[in-house]
Amino acid sequence: MDLTLALVIGVVVVSLVFDYTNGFHDAANAIATSVSTRALTPRAALFLAAAMNFIGAHLGTQVAQTVGKGIIDAPEGTHGLVVVGAGLIGAITWNLVTWYFGLPSSSSHALIGGLVGAALASASVVHWSGVVDKVVIPMILSPLVGFSLAAAIMIAIYWIFRNAQPGRTNRGFRYAQTVSAAAMALGHGLQDAQKTMGVIFLALVVGGYAGPTDSIPQWVILAAAGAISLGTYAGGWRIMRTLGRRIIALDPPQGFAAESAAATVLYVAAIGFGAPISTTHTITSAIMGVGATKRLSAVRWGVAGNIVTAWILTIPAAALVAALSYYGLHALIE
Repeated sequence: MDLTLALVIGVVVVSLVFDYTNGFHDAANAIATSVSTRALTPRAALFLAAAMNFIGAHLGTQVAQTVGKGIIDAPEGTHGLVVVGAGLIGAITWNLVTWYFGLPSSSSHALIGGLVGAALASASVVHWSGVVDKVVIPMILSPLVGFSLAAAIMIAIYWIFRNAQPGRTNRGFRYAQTVSAAAMALGHGLQDAQKTMGVIFLALVVGGYAGPTDSIPQWVILAAAGAISLGTYAGGWRIMRTLGRRIIALDPPQGFAAESAAATVLYVAAIGFGAPISTTHTITSAIMGVGATKRLSAVRWGVAGNIVTAWILTIPAAALVAALSYYGLHALIE
């Protein structure tokens, strides 16, 4: 086995490890609200999220094309594979750090930051226009849209059910949350599994095993879908507590509104724009949005501030770790 093939296999394996960590890191995105409102048991919610993640991964490749072709140009051969591998190490490291501290940071932005950091350290080409158009602008807009849309849905629910019996309304929305949680998990698979597909495809192109204009192989789609589903089923209990309880104590109508708004934003971004937005940012801002409709003090803004700080740090921190990883891998392999 030559060095290039060995590195391609290594990068594919590391990509799937990232995909797995993405699954257990972001499992809370899809199910924290349903678990916290007791609409679903934790194990049932995890199984539902894993299944819908797997299905969602098969619904398109627009986001994968953005990640694989629109962020960096890695050199061909061994050098390019070292760059991609270093980017993945940066993303995985930041995922594990934020998971340990229970902070719902973005696996997507960790991946983008890792790729950019490794590319800068190796003097490779970074498509800054693609980073701005497909990452930075959606990163700013998606939480704002998620917050506003969730607030609007919540206000509509308050108005429509203003004369309804609270107990009956809550029971009905617990059933409705099964649908909204499934929609959220489907959007997570549509978004996040595709990012891993894009990185694997980038590695195949750099290693000479695929052409830049080729479609993404079916085995890549299946592998990425399977890894994120297994990671999701493993669960991310630390982050689930943060999203489900520490920001605001949710009731079933609020959970339904937050999940519905977040799922809508994920679908529009993936299918309409091919933008790799953060499911974490979207659902977290949606939870804040529904909480703010009750009263501003209902949201624990101190916890929200810690989360936003992690958001801001994600891209530069993952980029720094990836740059250091590149220097280490470059010295070791090249």
